[in-house]
Amino acid sequence: MLKKSVEDLLNRQIEREGYSSILYLSMASWAETRGYAGVAEWLYAQAEEEKMHMLKIIRYINKKSGKAIIPSFDRPPAEFEGLKIMFDQVLEHEQYITGSINEIVAETEKEKDYSTNNWLQWFVSEQVEEESSVQAIIDKLDLVGDHNLYMFDRDIMSMRTEKGGE
Repeated sequence: MLKKSVEDLLNRQIEREGYSSILYLSMASWAETRGYAGVAEWLYAQAEEEKMHMLKIIRYINKKSGKAIIPSFDRPPAEFEGLKIMFDQVLEHEQYITGSINEIVAETEKEKDYSTNNWLQWFVSEQVEEESSVQAIIDKLDLVGDHNLYMFDRDIMSMRTEKGGE
């Protein structure tokens, strides 16, 4: 059985993971309409991954006899100033998600909910990987500048690590 405070934070995380998914869908759509097929593909894959994170949390809450709450989502931005700025926003968003996961971990420690704490370690590791991969993209964008975006767009999927909601 989940403690109420932990269940509440997990339900809030469902909303955050779901919003992450639609944010990345919006970014993917923006990139695709500007001819950045590789960037769009990377972001579509990220959106799917975030959806899987959301489902993972829903199923965990249900498995622990809690009540998963499926939220509505705010509309994400539809316009972005450029690839570099957009990926800076992705990194900032992933750092926000990391903070949110860490807050849940801290609450499980406070509540002595060691099984949920153990389960959350997958998300902790996932966030290290997420931030690292986005930082690598930003570093590449800094290297190539605005004049070599064709090659960056072509090669971005090779920078993606295969993962899923496991």
